[in-house]
Amino acid sequence: MSPVLAGVLQLLALVVALGLSYRPLGDYMAKVYSSEKHYKPEKWIYKAIGANPNVEMRWPAYLRGVLAFSAVSVLFLYLLQRVQGSLPGSLGFVSIDPDQAFNTAASFVANTNWQSYYGEQAMGHVVQTGGLAVQNFVSAAVGIAVAVALVRGFARSRTGELGNFWADLVRGTVRILLPISVIGALVLVACGAIQNFSGIHEVGQFTGGSQQWNGGAVASQEVIKELGTNGGGYFNANSAHPFENPNGLSNLFEIYLILVIPFALTRTFGRMVGSIKQGYAILATMATIWLGFVALMMWTEFAHPGPAFDIAGGAMEGKETRFGIGGSSIFAVSTTLTSTGAVNSFHSSYTGFGGGITMLGMQLGEIAPGGTGSGLYGMLIMAIIAVFIAGLMVGRTPEYLGKKIGTREIKFAALYILITPALVLCFTAASFVLDTPAHSMTNSGAHGFSEILYAYTSGANNNGSAFAGLNADTQWFNSTIGIAMLLGRFLPMVFVLALAGSLAEQSPVPETAGTLRTEKPLFTGLLVGTIMIITGLTYFPALALGPLAEGLAA
Repeated sequence: MSPVLAGVLQLLALVVALGLSYRPLGDYMAKVYSSEKHYKPEKWIYKAIGANPNVEMRWPAYLRGVLAFSAVSVLFLYLLQRVQGSLPGSLGFVSIDPDQAFNTAASFVANTNWQSYYGEQAMGHVVQTGGLAVQNFVSAAVGIAVAVALVRGFARSRTGELGNFWADLVRGTVRILLPISVIGALVLVACGAIQNFSGIHEVGQFTGGSQQWNGGAVASQEVIKELGTNGGGYFNANSAHPFENPNGLSNLFEIYLILVIPFALTRTFGRMVGSIKQGYAILATMATIWLGFVALMMWTEFAHPGPAFDIAGGAMEGKETRFGIGGSSIFAVSTTLTSTGAVNSFHSSYTGFGGGITMLGMQLGEIAPGGTGSGLYGMLIMAIIAVFIAGLMVGRTPEYLGKKIGTREIKFAALYILITPALVLCFTAASFVLDTPAHSMTNSGAHGFSEILYAYTSGANNNGSAFAGLNADTQWFNSTIGIAMLLGRFLPMVFVLALAGSLAEQSPVPETAGTLRTEKPLFTGLLVGTIMIITGLTYFPALALGPLAEGLAA
């Protein structure tokens, strides 16, 4: 079987699996967030944290819940790393330095999982399982909760109430993420991923010395890192490591985990707003971009010219032979079009255009299908922008799902799409103006520029992947990327929840002959075009200095 055919068959199998999961999972999540029943374990949690899950919240109260919970999470994870040397199960590792502890705490709470350290050489069992893995669950649940709050803003009228953050957080964790993760961990163990609490041991003798590895609860952390679109690896090689991702079957399953909730949330959206067709329109937009990026990535990685590439069957540098170009390309696109950031190959080794595709996927805002929750609310923001543009073209007040998009709503949407590019471009520029940050680059020229641009794109968009050629374990990068991750995660949430509150307060607008039909293919095309144009106008100059220049020079 040719490598190209193998890649296409993997893609088809993945599409079929996602299609079979779409309806049942989407409907189930809609029931979870519409239910008024509380299970006993959930009641115990509410009692422990002192929350009343039956009290409806307006958007400021919902936002305070998000920010308070996340702030406590950052502090807890920071302190856990700082005292690691005194904890049992630390495997002899010392406590984490302050700047790196801050960076890691901000990273995992912000659902980014950017790692400027070697996981197997820095973190013991307690920090990995009691700190990082826990944040993989709850940070994903926070994202889904904010998305559900925005959906309620569209679904409700003449009220500013958006639900209860604590109920949404707990339900998302207990009823959705935990059950799927238990099943997924068993699948990964069956595929060969490890799950233990063993210490450091030698795995063999080699010329000049031996190699040592530590065990860990890898399978359980691997499944939630993908399912929750987190991405942080137990080992430095991340999902390229055989303990995390042993073979082609586990690789395909992990890609499925990355995509299944973000895609299925469009069904949840359709159910909750009372129009399945609206959910299909958002799904079609996401799927069009995702499939287009996968096709482009496969083309550039399989067809790159040169004798070495011809012998290898394509651009195999930095890719695992057990996954091949097809499995690596699908993984790379899926992890950068979502906020996952896990890698089964090294993006720095991709062709110039291939590296640019991974970077562009993040710069779109990671909305195709995006992160758990963040992909849906990011896409709905872009839908509002598209409706506004359509309204300007025909001279009509824009409407979306029966709600008028007025001055207030469009301001919130505009602020949402501006904050992340501002963080990326400003921090990238500052890194080249100052002397010290540029010394962290291992490459010069266009590729060196791409390393730093990629780092801040990944941090501010809460992705977490890296070009792998940048030494980011410095005070400058640990601090600035940490700030970019926190601002890139929580400032957009402010505007999303404010927008949700504004929409929920409105009275529904009756549909007329002049209403834009947002469930039709025409609107899907308009939405895809809006996303690409806005991203292109924002990032094209920076991309021209990095991956485009490198690709054209190849």
